[in-house]
Amino acid sequence: MKSTLLLFSIASIISAQELPKLDVPGVREQHVMIPMRDGVKLSAYLYLPEGDGKWPVVFEQRYAGLTSAGTRKNSADLARRGYAVAMVNFRGSQLSEGQYVGYRALAWGELKDGYDTCEWLATQSWSTGKVGSFGSSQGGFAQNFLAVTQPPHLTCQYMVDTGLSLFHEGYRIGGVTRPGRFADFGTNCRNPEDNAALLREWDQHPDYDDYWRAEDCTLHFAKMNVPCFTIGSWYDFMVQGSVQSFIGRKPNAPQQLLLGPWLHGRLNKGSKVAELVYPDNATWPEVEHMARWFDHWLKGSDNGIETEPAVRYYVMGAVGEANAPGNVWREAANWPPQVEKTSFYLHDGAVLKSAAPTAVASSTSYDCDPLKPMEMPGRGFLGAKDGQSFEKQPDVRTWTTEPLAKPLEITGEIEAELWVKSTVTDTDFILRVSDVYPDGRSIVLMDYPLRARYREGFDHQALLKPGEPAKLKWHIGWTSIILNQGHRLRVTVASTGAPLYEPNNQTGGPQTVDWMKETKPGTHTILHEKAHASRVLLPVIK
Repeated sequence: MKSTLLLFSIASIISAQELPKLDVPGVREQHVMIPMRDGVKLSAYLYLPEGDGKWPVVFEQRYAGLTSAGTRKNSADLARRGYAVAMVNFRGSQLSEGQYVGYRALAWGELKDGYDTCEWLATQSWSTGKVGSFGSSQGGFAQNFLAVTQPPHLTCQYMVDTGLSLFHEGYRIGGVTRPGRFADFGTNCRNPEDNAALLREWDQHPDYDDYWRAEDCTLHFAKMNVPCFTIGSWYDFMVQGSVQSFIGRKPNAPQQLLLGPWLHGRLNKGSKVAELVYPDNATWPEVEHMARWFDHWLKGSDNGIETEPAVRYYVMGAVGEANAPGNVWREAANWPPQVEKTSFYLHDGAVLKSAAPTAVASSTSYDCDPLKPMEMPGRGFLGAKDGQSFEKQPDVRTWTTEPLAKPLEITGEIEAELWVKSTVTDTDFILRVSDVYPDGRSIVLMDYPLRARYREGFDHQALLKPGEPAKLKWHIGWTSIILNQGHRLRVTVASTGAPLYEPNNQTGGPQTVDWMKETKPGTHTILHEKAHASRVLLPVIK
């Protein structure tokens, strides 16, 4: 390893005149360039309480911009609580020097930018030497990478909607390539060509190989040994990262997990969620709680937060229905709870029920043209919204239960098992689970895709044989909900949902940035017969 003297050198301090004037009383705002072990400097904005004291340090790492009024005010608010706050940009993003390589420079290779940032912050004259980290999404991924590298001064963490593996939870969700989604990331780069080069590099690694293992924190849980509070959101596909992180880290250090009825993101954990309004008890006081967490671990405050339940989760219920069961918090010592996996089978006539099919031959088909994809607007998961507009599109199929005779509680992981046939060698299957209200609204709980060529595992490809049945089994999501009496459970299946899920060209060819130059339409068939029973597996609380 190169000399670490750079870590302790004085960073060049630049006046914050390039920022629009913003009143942040009681706080000094500075822009600094923090040196890494290879001489590259990362752009950071510091928020220090007034005075000459020493303070614990908390920091967040992002590739996104850090200069919005909201980010600056939130950082200043945290500083006023008695912390030195650092908001740091990834290598090559925004004003940070070096080549942008996504998260790779934060990991456990030759470069350890998170480690070096933590240790530089810990050794400044205004630092007590105790350092904590926080952030959501990109700032959550960054914290898991940071924990694996074990900087000596890292004391605790606070993660929201976090991730662990960039293949599984970022660039290749369900094996689905997402070139359009990440082509836009060049706007975050100091040199936009860095992002284009990164996309070309990903093209060389379509499968989960050693390249992607170098960005998979699940392989290194044993090294993640600092106390961490983790928040996950039911209406967020990345809740799997929050759950996995808690489970994997728990043997090594004190961990707490909070799971609630929210969408992806930080500082949005209120009771209004997309098209639903939950009771006021669904609101989580994130800023106040994070300050308490840091006060205990970084300042030694005896506030009792370490004795609070290891797991708290919100059991959702129907909204707007008097006396509906659910919409309550529960506590547990661990996660997931004990459940009985219960199958709901797809049947002819768009019916979903607990009895297995007995028909010798039964199936449902739909056409799919990659150049005419079904529409899922936006880039974020559409949870807590009415999904009927998607369900009514021509190449989408649904299966629905009869109205429930009594409430049904589902808490844990939902999986799907489909038997399929196709006229092409590869396609995607997107499976969605919804809570259908008596008025017809189909409120989306979760959906998740699987690229058929990865049905045997993400480390290798197995193309479909046209006309032959193939079995797909995959994770759909985590939840905790009580479906009220009179509600119905719905499963929706499609093979396209753009732009959220970028289409499969269906040729079976290489997965590259420009792979839509050649496409092939096809017909896909979902089997629901005795020998090939398709189903969802629900974690039912008896």
